[in-house]
Amino acid sequence: MSISEIISGLIKNNALIKKQVFDTYFGKLSAIALRYSKNQIQSAELFNYAFNACIHKLQRQKAVADFNMDTFMEKEFVQQSVDFIKNIRSEYYVASTVYATNKDNKNYDLFEYNELIDFDTVENDILVKALQQLVPSQRLVFNLHVIENYSLEESARVLEASEHTVKSNLEKARYNLQKNIEKCLKESQYEQSL
Repeated sequence: MSISEIISGLIKNNALIKKQVFDTYFGKLSAIALRYSKNQIQSAELFNYAFNACIHKLQRQKAVADFNMDTFMEKEFVQQSVDFIKNIRSEYYVASTVYATNKDNKNYDLFEYNELIDFDTVENDILVKALQQLVPSQRLVFNLHVIENYSLEESARVLEASEHTVKSNLEKARYNLQKNIEKCLKESQYEQSL
């Protein structure tokens, strides 16, 4: 089925076309939603919100020449995911204003040798769980810059923040992700020993 037929079907609100688009993109988009969310429940809400927003934007699509459906769905879904997380104002605002305490006890050396983490063998479940434990501002910038390969400038534009803020949140995210992975690995090892 061509792109113009898909868009035409979506404009007519054809349920079969919607289901086809859903089936085609569910796996990839649900993985994105899981990375951007703090848990499974929020992931489901985010997926529904962002997927419906993508469908509405497709319905308004005028030109289909040189239109890449895969690129559109992924980019638009990421943008809608960022908007969804930012619109949870209470969670996003509070998490963005929490300041580190007791800095004397923390080591911010990201390149310190670490016996516990072999990043080449860490399971995806542990990585996703560790990523979900980041505060929203750090989770968003880490996903955009590191996973989605957005530049710092593009990430700043999507997040409507300064590049300095994005860089700062990225460094905090890298440090906190490492600590979260350590914690998740310890929990996993403890559960396996029971």
